[in-house]
Order: sequence, then C-alpha cells, then structure tokens
Amino acid sequence: MANYEIRPLQLKILEILQAVDKTCKENNLRYYLTAGTMLGAIRHKGFIPWDDDADIAMPRPDYEKLIANAKDWLPKRFELICAENDKNYSLPFAKIQDAETTIIEHSHLRYLGGVYIDVFPLDGVPKNKLTRFFHIRRYKKLRKKLYFTYRDPYRHGHGPSSWIPLLHRKLYTVEGLQKKIRNLLLKYSYDDCKYVQDYDDGYNGAILKEVLGMPTPYTFENVQLNGYEDYNTYLSQKYGDYMTPPDGNHQIQHNFYYLDLEHPYREYNGDK
Repeated sequence: MANYEIRPLQLKILEILQAVDKTCKENNLRYYLTAGTMLGAIRHKGFIPWDDDADIAMPRPDYEKLIANAKDWLPKRFELICAENDKNYSLPFAKIQDAETTIIEHSHLRYLGGVYIDVFPLDGVPKNKLTRFFHIRRYKKLRKKLYFTYRDPYRHGHGPSSWIPLLHRKLYTVEGLQKKIRNLLLKYSYDDCKYVQDYDDGYNGAILKEVLGMPTPYTFENVQLNGYEDYNTYLSQKYGDYMTPPDGNHQIQHNFYYLDLEHPYREYNGDK
C-alpha cells in the first residue's frame, strides 16, 4: 500500500511531460508516449488511475540531440540525467527530473533526484529473430551485472546474499558497464533498421518502424501529447486486450522510500 497521495505526484509528472513536449516541438525532435503512458492516453485519456510514473521513447538520433542540448533547451527547473552525464547513474536510459522535488525510489538503490519521467532511446534491432534473441540476451546479462554492481550489497544482510554484489563490485564498475551497454545498443542503427525497440521490452519488444509512424497527438489529461501513430498494433503486441483494465490485484503502484513534492533534492539532508 502506497504511503502518499497519487494525484499530486501525477500532476508534477504532467508538468515534466508538457515541458518536454514543448522542448521537442521547438527543436524538431520526435518523441512518443510509450508503455503505460501510451496505454493511459488511449484507455483513460490521461494517467492510468494507479500509475505513478510516465514513459516516453525517442528515436536514437533525437535522443542524442536532447542529451547534448538539454541544459540549454529545457526550462532550468528540469534536468536530464543519464549515464552520459553522470558516471554514477545506474540505468541504461535517461530520466528528466524536476529539481524542485525529491525522490528516492528504493533504500538499496539510493540515487537521489527529483520526480521524473523515463526517456527510452529507440534503437535498431536485427531483423532475424534468432540474431535478435542473442542480441537482447547480451543486453539482459549486462543489465543484470549493472544492477548488482550498483546495488547495496548488504540489502539482505551480510551473509551469502551479499557475495554476488560484492564480487561484481570487484570485477566491474558502473561506468564501464554503461559503456558496454551503450556500444551494444548502438550496434544497429535506428535509421537503417526495419525493426526497432526500447530494449527494456525484452525478447518480444521489437516493432516495425512504421508502427511508430509520425508522432501523433493524443489527449492526455486535457493536453495534447505525442504518441505512436499505429497505437493499436503497439498496445496489442505489448498488452493483448489493452482496453480491459486489470483487476485490483494487478493495479501496481510504487511505494517510494522517500518522496517530497515541495523541496529540492539538493536540500535533502539524509533524514527520512
């Protein structure tokens, strides 16, 4: 059971989405609502009622341009963080966060920042299914190594459960693994591939580039945000019968370790 009101958090996230939408339109960048945020736009015309995050996806060329220019293009309140600009960052995709808020998702992954949206690069993947399978498997292995290298090794105590994370810390660095992941993701060019995906969708996440189409406006919380042109194919592949909401047991909401919508994360003093 979450220990906070979800609606104020959703409204903070909406402000980030609107700022990113404006920035992308002003600078001719493509972006799409994706995953549960795209689903929410179609099924609920906004956030899924129990959803407390938001996701967008960007073709790799646009994603790289945003990373390179985010400090100049985004309003000062918002910050883009990623492995390319923070050597301690533990994820293979970016976040855009509200620097006037504070969030720590998990006590064992104490990355301090603000309320955020996830920004996934869309990269090319092999057309051949077997080649694609081994390519994604390589990504998953690197992603797991990254997790163990970054995670608090004593999350479950000082016994045998700490040995694997401690070993990973001896063998790898977060920065080194991030470079390997980036090289893997860039192996297949977005522009040259027929199939693309944001690698977090796993083995069955590849979609035809034509499904993305042109960024298409959809109503989301009474504003217009861009999503996939062929949303039905995308959502059907990802969720199946996407217009039927799950039962209460599958309506998952985070329970953040620490959340403060009123104070900047740089003022956080370590007290919970």
